[in-house]
Amino acid sequence: MELKSKDTIKINSKYRQTYAVWEITLKCNLACSHCGSRAGDPRVNELSTSEALDLVSQMSELGIQEVTLIGGEAFMRPDWLLIASEIVRHGMKATMTTGGFGISMGTAKRMKQAGISGVSVSIDGLAEKHDALRGREGSFEQCFKTIEHLKAVGIPVGCNSQVNRVSVTELPLMYEKLKQAGISAWQLALTVPMGNAVENSDILLQPYELLDVFPLLAVLSQKGQEDGIRVHMGNNIGYFGPYERLFREPIADDPKWSFKRGCSAGQSAIGIEADGSIKGCPSLPSSEYIGGNIRERRLTDIYHNAPELRINDTDTDEAATKHLWGECKSCEFARVCRAGCHWTAHVFFGKRGNNPYCHHRALKKAANNVQESFYLKESAPGQAFDHGVFGMKEEVYSDESGFNMNEIMVPEGWELNGLDFYNLISIEKEKSISKYKQIF
Repeated sequence: MELKSKDTIKINSKYRQTYAVWEITLKCNLACSHCGSRAGDPRVNELSTSEALDLVSQMSELGIQEVTLIGGEAFMRPDWLLIASEIVRHGMKATMTTGGFGISMGTAKRMKQAGISGVSVSIDGLAEKHDALRGREGSFEQCFKTIEHLKAVGIPVGCNSQVNRVSVTELPLMYEKLKQAGISAWQLALTVPMGNAVENSDILLQPYELLDVFPLLAVLSQKGQEDGIRVHMGNNIGYFGPYERLFREPIADDPKWSFKRGCSAGQSAIGIEADGSIKGCPSLPSSEYIGGNIRERRLTDIYHNAPELRINDTDTDEAATKHLWGECKSCEFARVCRAGCHWTAHVFFGKRGNNPYCHHRALKKAANNVQESFYLKESAPGQAFDHGVFGMKEEVYSDESGFNMNEIMVPEGWELNGLDFYNLISIEKEKSISKYKQIF
């Protein structure tokens, strides 16, 4: 029997595990200096309520299992809880990522009633630095009130944080404070030069500074294992250095597959902008990666047929690596890693395929007495999800970082393997470089 297209969609959907991140408005009550979408005012021509509810039905048809509502700030849209409840009514999981400024106990109760089953609160340092990065005094305190309110009504709460020169020295103390607040998970990701972060690129970590930062992140990951907190790394932290399995294991379905296997944009994830534009990943630059708009085409059509969403659909090693260039093209892990996160590479260089934020790459360079640093060549145009173009230069390797390791705030009693924190980081760094010198 020949199947009709509708039947084919149902069969495909049954086995899909697609995850959608939906920016339902670009309106925001914060003014983050690293905001990739330059959120603040709503987008022009954001979806109406009826269009948004129809999109929920289309996501269910596609086979999406979970929808995370984001902004801007999602709750700045008046019908956001109606959208959330419709997601749940269609059998999908509704979650949310928020800046955490303004979720009262009453709002938390309504979120619970709407069926929102998990929330991640964005926190990027302790009070002074978080408030400075987020552009609003008191925002740090409000985040913890939000966590308290959500936990009180029974909604599990996690946290996500940006790792950059401003926040990195406060990560250990942040961990302790988040643990005391009762979070269940903490995701860390490197700040990259998209949107507002292009103009504030001095806060970005240089590639050679990963040699100091990654041992710190490894300590945090191990602490999480000890305390029952899922400390996991975002898609732009890795790849194939000494901590790759440690970083990936908290979110791996099977520990033996806990390593980076390329970008998942358009495969296990899609991104939706507030005007109905569809991308393979919510973080990707809009101008280069939008595959269509649901006002013009059905979501299933865009997902299955738009070239912009099929960039990771490959049948051969040659097809999987044809986009690689620069250091990533000749890398030992090229066929598996495929340059890692497309978003990170593209916002640095204007195209994917060469990722400067790679631990393996930084270690190889250091083993050969070289370090890389980037510099701005072309400014960003000033639009949502835009980017500039950066150049890279090589210098003689130096053991100094742009931040002082001794400024890292370490809670009392933080010892691993009988070593104090600072000695541990230093030894781990030098041990890794020494191993790479033997290989490369």
